Amino acid sequence: MADGQQARRRVATVIGVQHLPTRTGIRAVAAFEAFKGLVALAAASGLPLLLHRNLQDVAVRLVEHAHLNPAAHYPRVFIEAATHLENGNLAMIALGAVAYSVIRLVEASGLYKGAAWAEVVAVASGAIYVPFEVAGIIRHATWLGVGAFVLNVAVVAIMLRALSQKRTP
Repeated sequence: MADGQQARRRVATVIGVQHLPTRTGIRAVAAFEAFKGLVALAAASGLPLLLHRNLQDVAVRLVEHAHLNPAAHYPRVFIEAATHLENGNLAMIALGAVAYSVIRLVEASGLYKGAAWAEVVAVASGAIYVPFEVAGIIRHATWLGVGAFVLNVAVVAIMLRALSQKRTP
């Protein structure tokens, strides 16, 4: 057995996907990618409602609604960013979110249908975030950061396993 296959099996065993049937794993990844695409689409569809509004006021109300302290670091950064956001930038953010959503939904559809190109895209799109997540965990470990890291590694492991099974006779 090649060293690469052994390494993939060790990673799959560590994160608990070794015994997951490949088709089930791919369908789970497809559902996850579709969920991310739909969340991005929902966010993008709400952004045009904010055009020509006082975004600082909207941000302050959102922070207060979430029962956060507006003087705390992250809520303050959020409010400050909203203050400097212009309508043109908001439209570009909405277009970017729509593009991201389309990519995720097309990927999910390809995974669901068993397309090999979608498996490659899933590996690449999952693996690209791993170094940033590791750096974030090293800098300041949070449950959210660790959870995102574990989820991304699981996606990459499932997709690598699927791709390696297609390559073996």
